[in-house]
Amino acid sequence: MGFSLASRSVVQTPVYRYGIPTRSGLSVPSLARIRNIRLCSSSSTESNQGIASSNSSGTITTVSPQSPRDRHDDFPEWAYNQKDKPFFRYEIIHQSAISQARVGRIHTPHGIIDTPGFVAVATNAALKGVDFRTADQAGQQLIFANTYHLMIHPGSDIVREAGGIHAWTNRRNQPFITDSGGFQVFSLAYGSVHEELSSKGELKRTGGKKKKQAGKHSDMVKVSEEGVVFRSYRDGSRFLLTPESTVASQKDIGADIIIPLDELPPYHVDRDRLVDSVDRTHRWETRSLKEHLKNVQNQAMYSVIHGGIDRELRTKSIDYLTSLPFDGYAIGGSLGNGRQELKELLTWMMPLFDQTPHRRSKPRHLLGIADEESIRNAVVHGIDTMDSCYPTRIARHGTLLVRNKDDPSKPGTSIKIRNQENARAFGVKIDDECQCTTCQHYDRAYLWHLFKANEPIAATLAAQHNIHYMNDLMLRLRQDIMEDRI
Repeated sequence: MGFSLASRSVVQTPVYRYGIPTRSGLSVPSLARIRNIRLCSSSSTESNQGIASSNSSGTITTVSPQSPRDRHDDFPEWAYNQKDKPFFRYEIIHQSAISQARVGRIHTPHGIIDTPGFVAVATNAALKGVDFRTADQAGQQLIFANTYHLMIHPGSDIVREAGGIHAWTNRRNQPFITDSGGFQVFSLAYGSVHEELSSKGELKRTGGKKKKQAGKHSDMVKVSEEGVVFRSYRDGSRFLLTPESTVASQKDIGADIIIPLDELPPYHVDRDRLVDSVDRTHRWETRSLKEHLKNVQNQAMYSVIHGGIDRELRTKSIDYLTSLPFDGYAIGGSLGNGRQELKELLTWMMPLFDQTPHRRSKPRHLLGIADEESIRNAVVHGIDTMDSCYPTRIARHGTLLVRNKDDPSKPGTSIKIRNQENARAFGVKIDDECQCTTCQHYDRAYLWHLFKANEPIAATLAAQHNIHYMNDLMLRLRQDIMEDRI
């Protein structure tokens, strides 16, 4: 296709701050909006770019060039030296004596992240039903915003003009993380894998809708070596997302932690296709990292480990990406078809991150999984942070999280506040031990009424409780690790 956002960048002479090259006045469009672009058909060939097409069943097919990977000496020496990145570091406070679990702190320009920690998802730079101030008071530290949605609206250039996401949202003393936008783009074709797996069935109703939409929109995504062409969900206009353009957009947004572009193949994909996807993801992540290092801007970049549930490919991805100067490691791609397969994946994969001091010294993030059972299992295997919209999503449907009264060390349960049994639950809190504002002021009977009456405040009160519950859970898990109980 021959169109690259990077070619439209204003190249300037690097200046050095803390040993890191930066460029002032970087002028890069927030996203390449392209109309009437020539897309390759399935019978087309291009020698250097690679091609992609969508067949009648909506399956994306690709032909990838056999490009050699970048040599490690293509990266500047300072990028490997943590002392040259004083704005970001991870420290281990305590390593469990009985598992891989660890308590630590991630230091960012806008605050500390205590780990293990839950990361709430603010899709459009806003939590659903919860104000940032309320979430922060509940102990929320790191918040995840979606680059894809912010590129589509209002445009990352507007966020930049506002002074970046911290100034724009007036959340100036707490950290943000943004993704590349790739997850949402590929979800247009394949649908969301993580949300349904992490929802314990709560999202089946919306999941059915997403499945229908996935088939409808599968022809909206075209993959090539250059990047991904997709249509806006707002007006159908075409966009080109490349490793370079997503980094430029994340520079505009200004989060503390950013993610490189990766490809997300579905769970049921043949191995040859998965091999091609992993290799392409490695090339895209390498390009993303190179672009990032031109203008670090006091941001950390995590790599994204891929390979599905394939042991050989996951190991290959870990070996390659941990050899590059990324600041942390995110676990992405297909994570299995259920909690048991995710558990098995983490059981054999996570010890690979403890093989060297270098790998142990960096934070690890689990992408898109944050139900309590999976959190507990991930923490035991050395995961530091994990994100999901699960708590706020289920809150909107009237599902409230409660701890296990019989054994607090076990995963909690949930209540369906819409159930008739709550109509006369006068004086009964959602959770007897919860100190959130919802539990302090309202009982189950009143919340039942709000939900049945479709009062907007119902979703807010439920979401406030669930966010508080998740952060209280992480606090308890950190304490358990400190005392070597897990």
